[in-house]
Amino acid sequence: MITQSLLNHYGIDLTTKVTDLSGYLIFALTIILIIALFAFSPVALDFSRLFSFQNFTGDPGGAVVPFRTESVAFAFLLGLVYVCYTITGFDASAHTSEETKDAQVNVPKGMWTAVFWSWVFGLVAVAAYVLTMPSIKEGAAAGWGSFDYIWNASLMPQWLKIFLAVGLVVVNYICALAGLTSTSRMMYAFSRDGGLPGSKALATVSVQHRTPIYAIWVSAALALISTIYAPYYLVLAVACAVFLYISMVMPIAAGLLAEGGPKWREKGPFNLGGLSKANAVFAIIFGIVLAITGFFPPNQQVFYVTIAMLIIMPIIWYAFERNRFEGVPEGEKIAQRQKMIAEVEKKYGEGD
Repeated sequence: MITQSLLNHYGIDLTTKVTDLSGYLIFALTIILIIALFAFSPVALDFSRLFSFQNFTGDPGGAVVPFRTESVAFAFLLGLVYVCYTITGFDASAHTSEETKDAQVNVPKGMWTAVFWSWVFGLVAVAAYVLTMPSIKEGAAAGWGSFDYIWNASLMPQWLKIFLAVGLVVVNYICALAGLTSTSRMMYAFSRDGGLPGSKALATVSVQHRTPIYAIWVSAALALISTIYAPYYLVLAVACAVFLYISMVMPIAAGLLAEGGPKWREKGPFNLGGLSKANAVFAIIFGIVLAITGFFPPNQQVFYVTIAMLIIMPIIWYAFERNRFEGVPEGEKIAQRQKMIAEVEKKYGEGD
């Protein structure tokens, strides 16, 4: 975490190159892993496994979902909560949009291509896991250790396992590096508009390194604190996913109401045309469903955290923030902000 913070603080150019490289590394490792699992499968491939459904909620599934449900549809949603953590991958494109060239085109492009390729290779990878495990029942009973069960059963040579294991550690390190970049930029953006405690400091950008230095180190410190007590970390991890769904639903709902109105008369170059509102409605419904499925055991504590936040946050807003926070700049304020940025860039020999 210290090295990731140092890279973000002093070497944003290197960080950019490394995170760009990680996409190719993840792509290559995924392909190698999938091919290796198939090539060294301990069992003959039975493709009927891909089209048959078995209910492994409760004890048969290693108590990953502690309670037993007879609804396959509900079991599907409970499983979907975990794979939808990958939302944090493509929404990182939006968090760094202010440092992206031609952001109106490249940010949406980055988001949809990330989703598409994650879907394609994620689907193939999951198929590889299901097809190459010696026993579906034993794999399910392994619960959280199901990947270890598949990994240990594979007949791939030891050198290949070591190569893949090292590669997986490296790409996860780089993913965490990108996560810190995304978090610190989001913290900076909120602070720049006065939306966080200590906003003035958190919105500070290093003249020499062109990075939000305080936002970087505060993000790293908060991430470290979250790992001190493991049970709280697990609750926080799931809660973050639930809050992520909710935080995505909110601006989509706001956009649905604002589209075509005085605040949003013209769409950007990348848009869905007439399908925009229908897609927004679907996204809102699906986001709420995903959030709700995160409340069931073993994540019931997330429900209590969410209820507490729903009570505390309005109190903070109406008691303290409503009269202090001006909100996101609009109209003339945007022009003033652009002028200020241009003057700062000119002062340090950048811009026109």
